[in-house]
Formats: sequence, structure tokens, C-alpha cells
Amino acid sequence: MNYINNGQDIQNYNVKPDLSVAIDQPENVIELEMPQEVAGLRLDQALARLLPQWSRSRLQSWIEQNLVSVDGSGATSRQKIWGGEKISVTPGRIEADSAHQAEAIPLNIVDEDEHLIVIDKPAGMVVHPGNGNWQGTLLNALLNHAPQLDQLPRAGIVHRLDKETTGLLVVAKTVEAQFNLVQQLQARTVRRDYLALALGDVRKDGLVDAPIGRHPVLRTRMAVTEAGKPARTHYRVLEKLAACTLLRCSLETGRTHQIRVHLRAIGHPLVGDPVYGSKAVDASTLAVAHVLLQFPRQALHAQRLTLMHPGSGQSVSWESPLPSDMAELLQAIRGASTAGLASV
Repeated sequence: MNYINNGQDIQNYNVKPDLSVAIDQPENVIELEMPQEVAGLRLDQALARLLPQWSRSRLQSWIEQNLVSVDGSGATSRQKIWGGEKISVTPGRIEADSAHQAEAIPLNIVDEDEHLIVIDKPAGMVVHPGNGNWQGTLLNALLNHAPQLDQLPRAGIVHRLDKETTGLLVVAKTVEAQFNLVQQLQARTVRRDYLALALGDVRKDGLVDAPIGRHPVLRTRMAVTEAGKPARTHYRVLEKLAACTLLRCSLETGRTHQIRVHLRAIGHPLVGDPVYGSKAVDASTLAVAHVLLQFPRQALHAQRLTLMHPGSGQSVSWESPLPSDMAELLQAIRGASTAGLASV
């Protein structure tokens, strides 16, 4: 584990919904060439890595239905892959989760076309149903906004933000766009920049290069662990404040809770983080400590998103202004700090 101080969700979903309704998926053929990284794997294993938006069992079903070809010929799930093969996948029937209902929930849509939707997510909204949050999620809102998304895995969602994290998130509107965006995430060509308010004095820009996995004891949490998956977070100091530092964090990878875990690992957890944060604040004044300890969520905002547009192939970028609660927090910290100095 290396913490480099000289100077980022792919989020794989493991949701097991209660499936009950089957709908027909339009025939959108996906063509790909097997990279050397999957050489030696079975066909179903290789496809599961390259097409994580679909479960392995679903991919196996399509192979059995002759909806997958290798170099123009039929294939089997156990067939070995050696790299360089031309693969054609025609998505077959997919199942819709009966619990995933369309709900008339307002969405702050930053941009939308026939290929994708870019959304500015508010604090408090869960992205995908699960773990007791089956209604009121971004997925439910998406199904109401664009009903055709019920024909895509996870309604086109390719990455997530934590419930209390705000900011930009991209959703695919077609099978081709979803495949393209997943491939970009895997290739680490999607740039995701966050504004983060971290406790303490972060002295200089840096990089945290440390694997993240499930906490060995607290299984609902993530942690830096040798058994985890590679994770890299770049951070840049934007402003030094009383008892905290405003950072811009850029993700090279997209592990669950990555920024939150990495900042905790270097001794600078996010302000307001209920899981990885700190209840002790080293502040010069009680007013500053009170402001920091009262913030009700992790101070993290997905400010900028850059990717290659799946339709045009051109680089596109979107930005989201700092949400009002974080802007007010920064103003309060500056004000409390100034008031404390004036009283000395």
C-alpha cells in the first residue's frame, strides 16, 4: 500500500433482484475483440468481465441460445478464450424487476440526447434500489422519465454515487451506449472530479494508491486492505481553511466509497462522514468545531464529468455548481474563523 504525497463505481453491481417479468430486448448487436487480459478464461467468464452490466448467468443463457458467436461460429460457455477473438453478442430477453417501479420523482437533468442522460444528483437520493431502499431511488425516477430504460440492465445506470454524495452521474439510453460507457470506465478514460472538504491540514497535493476491499470485521464498510482491488485517488489542495482543507479529488478507479476510504487512510476523513469520519475536530475555536461537527452528511460533491460521447466519439464535459449546503458550510467556516480571530 503506497500513500504518495508528491504531487478514482468500476462500480460493479451485485444486486440480486426478485425477478418476475420478462420483456423483449431490441436486437442491438455488440461487437468486441477479446483482449489479452482475459486469455485463458472461459467464454462466460471473459464476457462477465467485459460486460459487467449483465450477470454471468444471463450471458450463459444467451450463449446457450446461440446469441453469442466467436469468430463467426457458435460457442459454448466453457470455451477457452486466448485473446484476439471477434465476439458478437445479440442481447436476448431480459427480465425486469417487479420491485423497480416508475415513480414521478423530479430529476435535475443537466443534458440529454438519444444516447445518454447526465443528472445532477441531490443529497439523500439512493441511485439503485436495494438494502431496504426499494422506492424513491434514481432508478425509479429514470423509469418514469424515460420508460424505455426498463429494457436496459439497471435502467442504463453504469456508475453510482453514495446516497449523501451530490453531483454528476451519467446514464445510458441504449444498449450500445451502455456498453460504450462501461468500456470507457474499464479503460479509465472517464474523468470524474470531486470537491471534498477534508478534516485537518492537507499540506500538499498527492496520490493515494491503496487497494480497497470489504472491511474484515465491519462488513458494511470498506477499508484499505491488501486483499482489496487496486484503487487510486489523486487529490489537489484548493483552499486551506480553519481545521479543514478543500480538495479536488480525481478518480482513476471507482471502488465503493473510494474517496471516503482513501482520505480516512491518510488521516484526513471527510467533514460530516457518518461512517469514515471523526467526531473529534482539532479547531482553534469552538465556533469552527461546532460548524464542522453539525454538517449532516459527507462533504463530497461530484463536480465535473468528462468522457467520450458514445454517439459522436468527441470528448464532452459537464460541471455542477457546489450544492447550497456545502457552499453555506464553507461560508460558515470562513465566518467562524474570522470571528474567532477578531475576538483574540
